[in-house]
Amino acid sequence: MRVDVLTLFPEAFTGPLDISIIKRARERGILDLHVHNIRDWALDKHRTVDDYPFGGGHGMVMRVDVLDRALEAVQGMAEPRGLVIYLSPQGERLNDRIVRELAREPRLILVCGRYEGVDERFIEHCVDREISIGDYVLTGGELPAMVLIDAVTRHIPGALGDDASSLDESFADGLLEHPQYTRPAEYKGWRVPEVLLSGHHARIAEWRKQQRLLRTQQRRPDLLAGRGGPEEGGDSS
Repeated sequence: MRVDVLTLFPEAFTGPLDISIIKRARERGILDLHVHNIRDWALDKHRTVDDYPFGGGHGMVMRVDVLDRALEAVQGMAEPRGLVIYLSPQGERLNDRIVRELAREPRLILVCGRYEGVDERFIEHCVDREISIGDYVLTGGELPAMVLIDAVTRHIPGALGDDASSLDESFADGLLEHPQYTRPAEYKGWRVPEVLLSGHHARIAEWRKQQRLLRTQQRRPDLLAGRGGPEEGGDSS
């Protein structure tokens, strides 16, 4: 997958996307990541990318002409032209279903807003999808873009090494993940559940299934609403 990021602060992406799974995915050519400075498409000597909002108001708004030039140039750098995503608190809230949809795209172009946002004409005519990572406001779209890249990369075939591992994670089938344990089996009197030490794979699988349902019921009951309640798929007690 190719991912292009349009931002006023490309340096923000140095570090968080150069470690762990994302680093390995980039080294293997699974993730082809390119970060572009929107100011490179400003035409004046001050590299101006924003202006005062028509009608008055606080703050500044990113200009449609600069954004459009930047997007067209980046789209022309490779095929296909890509799905254009604007990171915005007004967008649809990112979830596992959306992440998996985006992971099937051959190319994503992420636009990071700043200030009071971007000229609405850019959204109307150039953006395919607006996405939010939560009901709160951040300084810009850079952190949401990193969150989206991280989440999507995990679902690109080959990125995790063991592709089956993403199937057991929280939200993979609408449930939270079961509890995890490792050595030592006992510490300060805190013991690992005996079933996990039994070597009985069927019993372990059933225990994990019940724990996923129980944990979801306790912590995120809203996730069970679309599954017909906690009893669907087995007893949660």
